Amino acid sequence: MTEGFAVFRVFFFLAIAFVFAMAWTPLLTHILYKYRLGKQTRDEGKTPIFSLLHKKKSGTPTMGGVLVWVTALVLTVGFALVARATENGVLDDLNFLSRSQTLLPLGALVAAAVVGLIDDAFSTRASRDGVGLRARHRLLISLVIALAGAWWFVAKLDWTTIHVPFVGDYDIGLWYVPIFVFILVATSHSVNITDGLDGLSGGVLLAAFSSLAAIAFFQGRYDLATFNGVIIGALLAFVWFNIPPARFFMGDTGSMGLGTALGVIAMLTNTALLLPIIAGVLVLESASVIIQVVAKRLWHRKVFLSAPLHHHFEAKGWPESKVVMRAWLVAGVLGVIGLVVELLQRGVA
Repeated sequence: MTEGFAVFRVFFFLAIAFVFAMAWTPLLTHILYKYRLGKQTRDEGKTPIFSLLHKKKSGTPTMGGVLVWVTALVLTVGFALVARATENGVLDDLNFLSRSQTLLPLGALVAAAVVGLIDDAFSTRASRDGVGLRARHRLLISLVIALAGAWWFVAKLDWTTIHVPFVGDYDIGLWYVPIFVFILVATSHSVNITDGLDGLSGGVLLAAFSSLAAIAFFQGRYDLATFNGVIIGALLAFVWFNIPPARFFMGDTGSMGLGTALGVIAMLTNTALLLPIIAGVLVLESASVIIQVVAKRLWHRKVFLSAPLHHHFEAKGWPESKVVMRAWLVAGVLGVIGLVVELLQRGVA
């Protein structure tokens, strides 16, 4: 495949994903509103600031992340099946489902998204006072998915190497497994934490996936770059309907699936150590929660007015749109920095 056609294919599927997602959004919206699949904002003493700021959003449908992962699944598998059934040369070139590049991120995306969908379903049905799967259950399931991914890397891809920027590649053997698991669980839960304002997680993920798409392309992983393009196109459609006031929220089905896929793609591009830069906003959001919890337990005081970080800025009086757009700008800049560092240290730039 020529580099020119690879560029065309990435942007072709980005556009197709956007159009396809936009086209079936009315159906998804109809289902979400018809069956009242929305979370209620509970007014409880543990989170008084959050409850006050977000009371007006109570009842807005969740599960909007279905728009992204279903679009990615349909287009990836659909084009692969059509290409194999027709044995057409052009269609075969458009097939980007491959064992070494896209099968694992697609599988991880769907598996984690289905778990999140179940969690969302429990939450919207007001099971156990509106709480979905318990935190320990979600963590356990995330660990299982991450372990399955680590097994695929080690057993199927014979991959136990991690790249240290500006230093080189190091074969770390079975230590690769716990590192892989940590990264996938961390990215999944970080996206879940960040998904707290209209448009916030969608825009941040757009920047991160765009950076990884460019990195995958420069590495010659054209199938993976195209898969990223599909996710970016679907995310653009999601953000269209998720910007304030949100038509629907991403939900756990989106945050868990996309967070897990982000981690897998970082491992496939061997940019795990650059991920804290590329996904820097996610890191800041998670760090703010950890700092808040530690400070409250050890010193019985809060560092932030409210955690995660985006709620702190809301509590300081920033309008929601200002918090979201500034987070987008920071995410975009960090994504570009991560890409530049990757290109510089590999001698591409």
